[in-house]
Amino acid sequence: MNVHRMTFLAIALLFLMISPTVASSPGKGKPNRLAKSSNPYLRLHGHNPVDWYPWGPEALGRAKKEGKPIFLSVGYSTCYWCHVMEREVFSNEKIADMMNRWFISIKVDREERPDLDEVYMLATQLLTGGGGWPNSVFLTPDLKPFYAGTYFGPEPRHGRPGFPQVLTSLHEAWTDHRKEMETRSKKIFESMKQAREGGSHSHNTDEFPGPEYLGRVAQGLASSFDSQWGGFGPAPKFPSPSNLHVLLEHHRRSGSGESMAMLITTLDRMIRGGLFDQAGGGFHRYSTDRKWLVPHFEKMLYDN
Repeated sequence: MNVHRMTFLAIALLFLMISPTVASSPGKGKPNRLAKSSNPYLRLHGHNPVDWYPWGPEALGRAKKEGKPIFLSVGYSTCYWCHVMEREVFSNEKIADMMNRWFISIKVDREERPDLDEVYMLATQLLTGGGGWPNSVFLTPDLKPFYAGTYFGPEPRHGRPGFPQVLTSLHEAWTDHRKEMETRSKKIFESMKQAREGGSHSHNTDEFPGPEYLGRVAQGLASSFDSQWGGFGPAPKFPSPSNLHVLLEHHRRSGSGESMAMLITTLDRMIRGGLFDQAGGGFHRYSTDRKWLVPHFEKMLYDN
C-alpha cells in the first residue's frame, strides 16, 4: 500500500472517530426558541444567550401582558454587520441579560418578512435620517416605534453609543417617563402613516412629487454634498439611488445645473473608485471611506 493511500485512510479513520462528537456539539450555548427554526438566519441566533422570539403572537402577547417594550432586530443571511452584531453583541452574556430583563426581543429575517422590514425601515429612516441592516428598532407593546438605529457595538465607538448604553437609557426612559415615550411613539407612528399614504399617491409628474418638494430635497442634499469626491455626508458613503433619482428628476423639471453637477460628480467618483466591481460589474453596497476606494464587499439587487 503506497504512502498516499495510507495517509488518506488515516485521515478518513480520524474523521469517522471525531464526526459523532462534532455532530452532537451543543453549539455556542444553551439553545433558545430560534434553535429549531426552519429559517437559517433565525437559526443562526439559536444559541445566543438572548431570550429571542420569532415574530408572532407569543412574543407580542407577552409584551402586552408584562408592559415591556420590544426590541426588534431585522437582518438577513448575507448582511455582514448582522453577523458582527450577532457575534459581538447578541453572544455577550452581560448584554443578553440586560435585554432579557428589560425587553422582549424579536428576531426577523427581512427576506422572509419584507412587509415588516418595509414598515420598520421607514421608522428608522424617519428617526435617524438613514437606514440599513441590521435594523434595530425599539417598540411599545402596541408596536409603535420610539427609538431606532442600525448596528450597535458592544461599547461606544466613533462617537456612537454602545448597545449597553442604549439599553440602559431606554430602560430608564421607559420606566421613569413612560407617558412621554408613548406620546413620542404615537407621533412617530403618525409620521409613518403620512409617509406611507404620500408614497401611495399617483406618480404622475404633475401630481407627485411636486417641483417644490423636489427643490427642497435637492437643497437639503446640496447642504451635505462632498464637492470633491461626490456623495453626501461623511464616510461611510452609500450610493443612495433615491437621492440620485431626485437630482435627475429635479434637473429634468427645473433645468438645475447644480443638481446635474452633484449627480455627475457622484456617479463619476463612484465608478472610478473601488465601489464599482471592476471584475464582476455592479456596485458594492457602500464605501467605508470618503473617496469610494474601500468598499463593503456586498452587492444588493435592489439598488444595482
